[in-house]
Amino acid sequence: MDIGAGDCDLAGEFIRMWQIDVQLRIDSQKASTMSAATHSPDTARINLRTSPEAKALIERAAALMGTTVSGFMVQNAYEAAQRLVSQHETITLSDRDRDVFLAALENPPEPTEALRRLMARR
Repeated sequence: MDIGAGDCDLAGEFIRMWQIDVQLRIDSQKASTMSAATHSPDTARINLRTSPEAKALIERAAALMGTTVSGFMVQNAYEAAQRLVSQHETITLSDRDRDVFLAALENPPEPTEALRRLMARR
């Protein structure tokens, strides 16, 4: 099957819509997870050691936010953890790479001999 320019545009639009849908679902899940993480009974413990300077700065920041040191630490560590995990779970493709990926899905290459041998071992 040949892919024409119109097909690539349509596929690209589908991918963009899919990315938006996935991001909305992730944002919704993050919101519900964050709500559960910050409003559920605190039963798990994390112990930290830090310098007196870092402790003083964290206490000041917590006071400025109107929360406890524990609340400040949990909220900020949780948000940082979510960002880091999200960065590692998200793949962003350039337009060119997206087109190459979609073309490979539409016209997959023939399996190599090594792949055939590997699949025969199953």
